[in-house]
Amino acid sequence: MPSLLSPRVPLRATLLLETPGPASTVTDKLAQLDKEVKAAQSSADNAWMLVSAALVLMMTGPGLALFYGGLVRRKNTLAIMMQSFALMALITVMWALVGYSLCFGGSGPVIGGFEHAFLRGVGAEPNADYAGTIPQMTFMVYQLMFAVITPALITGATAERMKFSGTVLFMVLWFLVVYTPLAHMVWGKGGLLNAALGGRFPTLDFAGGTVVHISSGVSALVCALYLGKRTGYPKQPMPPHSLVLSFIGACLLWVGWFGFNAGSALAAGSLASSAFVATHFGAAAAALSWSAAEWIKNGRASALGAISGAVAGLVAITPAAGFVSPMPALVIGAIAGAVCFVMVTKVKAAFGYDDALDAFGVHGAGGTIGALLTGVFAQQVINPIFGVGKAVGGLDGHWGQLGNQLVGVLVAWAFALVGTIVLLKIVDLLVGLRVPEEHEVEGLDITQHGEEAYNLET
Repeated sequence: MPSLLSPRVPLRATLLLETPGPASTVTDKLAQLDKEVKAAQSSADNAWMLVSAALVLMMTGPGLALFYGGLVRRKNTLAIMMQSFALMALITVMWALVGYSLCFGGSGPVIGGFEHAFLRGVGAEPNADYAGTIPQMTFMVYQLMFAVITPALITGATAERMKFSGTVLFMVLWFLVVYTPLAHMVWGKGGLLNAALGGRFPTLDFAGGTVVHISSGVSALVCALYLGKRTGYPKQPMPPHSLVLSFIGACLLWVGWFGFNAGSALAAGSLASSAFVATHFGAAAAALSWSAAEWIKNGRASALGAISGAVAGLVAITPAAGFVSPMPALVIGAIAGAVCFVMVTKVKAAFGYDDALDAFGVHGAGGTIGALLTGVFAQQVINPIFGVGKAVGGLDGHWGQLGNQLVGVLVAWAFALVGTIVLLKIVDLLVGLRVPEEHEVEGLDITQHGEEAYNLET
């Protein structure tokens, strides 16, 4: 055993000194060692990515299902939860058929191709363009989980008044028309907004500020305006029927978000650790920020406010998670918590729209804030995405990145606005969107699914 004071000898040098035999034998052994090291790294990365995929799926069911399920009135509990669950199945099938290929096939500026339709060519070999140490099958299923939760977020705005048939048709079309182009533009090779693979406007979006949250939040606002207010809103009180369910759901979302953000490193390395820490810090700061704002306004902090603030912070830190250090993560969270509180309590009341569960106020506003602040706080020491030593964001002196971030935000807003309006009109003509008033009064659990969340007679 070498002395603790002796200089360290590199592993390869040790092998060369200690391994007898011809040079060819040593070279073969070194090649075998390199192969085993790469296999070990691939196994570790693959394990982390499979766990991350499961965590992101947990965000939709049970996380979002419980979070939204507790916020609606009792008569609509199963209906809103069923929408999340149905999308877990629907989007999975669409993803296998064409979704993955449209997002990550080809190299066009707006949309992918059909080279991976029906998952053709997606197997054990890595796709070096995206994740060189894990099977493309793993990368595919991980990205699927983002596609699952994004349209499910929109249901928070349409809660308690949208037909199940209309929801199913609209979400499938929305996935194809809005989500897949945005995902390709931001994350796909050659995409217009891709920061690492040849985008014209390199937009920093580590885990989905534009692709997931701005797109779903803005679409949610359009849906709320198109459907109109719930019967009795805002004169009739419509408090959450079970904050316990929502509290549990929010906690599951917080935990699942580590797979969402840290998993987006696509490897079990230091970048995943950095994104993990930034995610946690952003959520904590936003929960405190929202609660403080609520305390100042109402003289007390509520459980609903605290969990809403945490989700707002998670949304805002999503695009920045892999680019910022812990202290900026706290700042981003604190800003998001306060701004989203104002959006939910002041702006919504001022304009009078009925975003039932505040999908726009949290995801649309939070995603926009996070995307812009990413351009301010991103640093190459955390993620040298533009090359070693090259400035990334404002803190590095590259304030021009704010312009790229603004382009990304505007593109996401435009796609979501236009696409959602067109699709709503089409679906309304084909199957209708809003339930009859008598069904809304009776509740969607019974009228849409023929069952109730709670059987109080037993």
